Amino acid sequence: MAGRRRVWGASLTALCLLFVSLVGCGGGPAADTVRAQVQSLLDRRAEAVLDRDAAAYARTGTRAGFADLRAVPLADWSYRITALDRTGDTATASADLSYRVEGHDRSPVTTARFLSLSRDRDGRWSVDSDRPAKKSGQQLWDQGTTRAVRGERSLVLGVGQSDGKLRDYAELADRAVPAVSDAWGPRWARRVVVLVPETLEGMAGLLGSPASSYRGIAAVTTGTTGADGRAPADRIIVNPDAFGMLGDSGRQVVLTHETTHVATRAHTSAATPLWLSEGFADWVGYRDGDRAPAEVAPELAYAVGRGEGPAGLPDDEDFGFSGDADHLARAYESGWLACRLIADHWGEERLGEFYRAVGAHEHRDGAVETAMRQVLGTTREEFTVRWQEYVRDQLT
Repeated sequence: MAGRRRVWGASLTALCLLFVSLVGCGGGPAADTVRAQVQSLLDRRAEAVLDRDAAAYARTGTRAGFADLRAVPLADWSYRITALDRTGDTATASADLSYRVEGHDRSPVTTARFLSLSRDRDGRWSVDSDRPAKKSGQQLWDQGTTRAVRGERSLVLGVGQSDGKLRDYAELADRAVPAVSDAWGPRWARRVVVLVPETLEGMAGLLGSPASSYRGIAAVTTGTTGADGRAPADRIIVNPDAFGMLGDSGRQVVLTHETTHVATRAHTSAATPLWLSEGFADWVGYRDGDRAPAEVAPELAYAVGRGEGPAGLPDDEDFGFSGDADHLARAYESGWLACRLIADHWGEERLGEFYRAVGAHEHRDGAVETAMRQVLGTTREEFTVRWQEYVRDQLT
């Protein structure tokens, strides 16, 4: 038995020595080598994107996508492999793509990608396809050739849109930026990036969600919340179907509302309720207009007229896009009137202080109550009663 064990041990050692150059006796070194080769390939591909070098890009694999993002002004573009699965001369890779738009992004956008690769007879790897990872949203250039129009304070990127239409969006955004600064203050980037896909389905693709979730929603703003003092790479994403149904003033309100989200993002955290973040954005959007409260809040006015005024400030769940449209409208209108009350009674400067104080709180619990006590000198209960009276007075 002892001799048989020695023979087995020697055979195993021989097998490891035989295959070490191929699989590293467990797959480690060889797998690491392939991973390094693919990472080097993606590094060269990223460099070609930044250099606008079509020939160098083609040497890394498929040309797909290069022309579609040529118009996007990029400051950075890089891949980082997170997983690699190789089968012979083919492989798939999961990677994080990070990029920054020049002149706009202080921090990068990072999105998950899934790449298919193959190796030729000379052992060189190339990219066969590069697409969004499962459950990850598309980038605009995944939907077609991207066009770019620069405004004084904005960059508008579109697919399937004429330069004239994109210039219209840039003019709206250029007017929104100073309006937001006047209400919020100048301490933010004071520049915005607007994405205009061709259709509602394109908007949904960018957000990685069903189109039904955004039907009737004119625009949304993406970004990571967190009161860390850093402004992330926000994007205003337009639903061209719903946006096109608005009049001139409505379009301006929408772009100003979304620009407000960009400005306030660094002071918006998990502690900030949606009635405050959405209500403040609406307050800024309507601040320079002359529309009567009942015109701005028709659904809430209708409810008040029937004696069905709000029982309390709306919960976050009331702002769900997939719910009842009238209920959603009343939630937005309620938040707007709550912020308008603070501006009217305590002053616009105090409204901004209140917003920042809520966002600076570590947790949702107690954030609004503490800020109301410290900034407004009131309690949530007293504020709610005052707000209910304000709603009735303004809408009847």
